Amino acid sequence: MESVARPLPNPNLNIRTLPSSSPRGSFTVSRVTFDQWRNRPRLRAGRHRPVAAVANPRSEHDVVVVGAGIIGLAVARQLLLSSDLSVAVVDAAVPCSGATGAGQGYIWMAHKTPGSETWELAARSKQLWEELAESIRDQGKDPAEVLGWKKTGSLLVGRTLEESYMLEERVKLLNQAGLQAEYLPASSLHLEEPALEIGKEGGAALVPDDCQLDASQTVAFIEEGNKQFNSQGRYAEFYNDPALSLLRSSCTQTVEGVQTSKNNLYAKRAVVIAAGAWSGPLMQSLIVQPNLLPNIPVKPRKVFTSSTRSFTPGAVEDDDNLSSISMTATLDVKRNLLLGSSRQFVGFSREMDESIVKRIWDRAGEFFPALKSLDNKIDKIRIGHRPYMPDGKPVIGPVPSLPNVFLAAGHEGSGLCLALGTAEMVADMILGNPITIDHTPYSVEGRFC
Repeated sequence: MESVARPLPNPNLNIRTLPSSSPRGSFTVSRVTFDQWRNRPRLRAGRHRPVAAVANPRSEHDVVVVGAGIIGLAVARQLLLSSDLSVAVVDAAVPCSGATGAGQGYIWMAHKTPGSETWELAARSKQLWEELAESIRDQGKDPAEVLGWKKTGSLLVGRTLEESYMLEERVKLLNQAGLQAEYLPASSLHLEEPALEIGKEGGAALVPDDCQLDASQTVAFIEEGNKQFNSQGRYAEFYNDPALSLLRSSCTQTVEGVQTSKNNLYAKRAVVIAAGAWSGPLMQSLIVQPNLLPNIPVKPRKVFTSSTRSFTPGAVEDDDNLSSISMTATLDVKRNLLLGSSRQFVGFSREMDESIVKRIWDRAGEFFPALKSLDNKIDKIRIGHRPYMPDGKPVIGPVPSLPNVFLAAGHEGSGLCLALGTAEMVADMILGNPITIDHTPYSVEGRFC
């Protein structure tokens, strides 16, 4: 079964190739690799002794957020807007250098299942994104220019009778949950999207209210908004500055902050670990006695997308290396065609795999034959690591043995989609506010300890 965002690309679209020194285009690589992070200098503390702060510059904040992806920056934004707390954000690299920057920006409900444990969080987060877009309009600005925001709609596409039946049932579920959705048989789909080839037995589920944004523009907007609190002494950024350890009280063992390669950042209220695929190993490395912590099984799932508008067909699995290819295509606000994507368990490798790029292109051509005439012209390749969780749910909430340390990770391919709902949930936990939606499915306690 496939998924497609609308509107679909013009098969005769003239794709402009950007200048590049690489014969296959360029791809973004984090300024701090995992090997560099893993081999960074570490403090050598005794087994039963707290980590002592070395003579780094010291600064005090109410909350320290580790991770400057969309989740970490959104958490900081929510705390700044909903309280008078001060926030520091620290990252081993720079914003948008991981999974956030490699994504295609879908804010979709079509892939979510009504009644599932992630449904409420997805619905709440989408509502918050729509409210943000509307607030930008109220300021006399265009959300498309500010966020890359578009109401594209989405299509889930099937090519067999069995898949078509499943799509009809999904449309019924979505309608019962209050979403507008429509089933389109192959003949009706062809009238809507003549470039899309699915065969006579196929069909599609259309969800017209699904949206899309540009990750880089959105991160820049959130970061710029956070910086408005600099003048009040409530916001600070520490980039290219890897977290090394948690600072602990010598008397109570309470976590007091985060020691980085250059700074000691004290947190009077909370520390939030929102480091995406790095969150699991980072938690283990930050603690003197990691065996006392629950094992958070977040692991990296490598993703490729290539720049070349918005549609998504389903996945082809490769049992040999546990990789999968999903045909996704979407036009961004600059009318670049984005094709994707892959998912591989290959650790933190950021090497470009030509065979995966070819499979992405070939898969897209199965559904959009006109793409074959473009002769595989690729402007740019994006590589990142989705934070995969085996049970398909993010981890959001306090760490039981470290009550003022909060986790917000494991969103895999839904980080952008779930970011604002996650940020609201984390902020409410830190502030002691009533939680808008049930957080139990995402808690550490009961799942890992």
